[in-house]
Amino acid sequence: MAAERDSHRSASRRRARAASGPAAAAPGAHASTGAGREYASDREHPADPGRGTDRTADRTADRGIDRSKVEVRRSARRSRTVSAYREGDRTVVLIPARMSHAEEQRWVAQMLDKLAAQESRRMLGDEALQARARELSLLHLDGRAVPEQVRWVTNQNSRWGSCTPSERTIRLSHRLQGMPEYVIDYVLLHELAHLLVPDHGPGFWALLETYPRTERARGYLEGVASAARLPHLPPARAT
Repeated sequence: MAAERDSHRSASRRRARAASGPAAAAPGAHASTGAGREYASDREHPADPGRGTDRTADRTADRGIDRSKVEVRRSARRSRTVSAYREGDRTVVLIPARMSHAEEQRWVAQMLDKLAAQESRRMLGDEALQARARELSLLHLDGRAVPEQVRWVTNQNSRWGSCTPSERTIRLSHRLQGMPEYVIDYVLLHELAHLLVPDHGPGFWALLETYPRTERARGYLEGVASAARLPHLPPARAT
């Protein structure tokens, strides 16, 4: 009888573990915006030999992700969390050192999805962009800069924004989308100032003195531009 009771208890425990397995494996995700970077983090699934099949390992290839712009960094100090953030035009994914190659592939795909979802939520449409331009003009330029049109464009790869004072139109490069809000505000205010002063003389820069994050935003954009020009070294080989 004692053996029978032990057998029943063991079977009950096995059924309880099986029932709770999928819920325990669900990631406790959180995401936040760090200083100058978009950041996402997840709790890693417990190791499972059944996971990491060839199908999940190939998700990044199937979705056309450019792996040359994804850097995976392994850490022995990281045990159950996976994090990712943007660094210039690259994405850095931080994973535990013990993670298999198949698990790495699966988590890279998942974290890229999470970052993209974050960025899409923060992305202003053309109407919101024009409304933000009006707010910045009132805050920093006494409302004197009044554009007729403000919109995103995809054909500006050598500059962040442009302004045509004669038409009172402003265009921002789509490359700014997903960058910190203060950076977008700076570029937008920069172009608004050109509606009042077309050149980059002392009068122009005087208009931007009321924006407290001018130097920080300029430094961020210069860092992004520099990172795009630098060759990317391959990650160090694990020892």
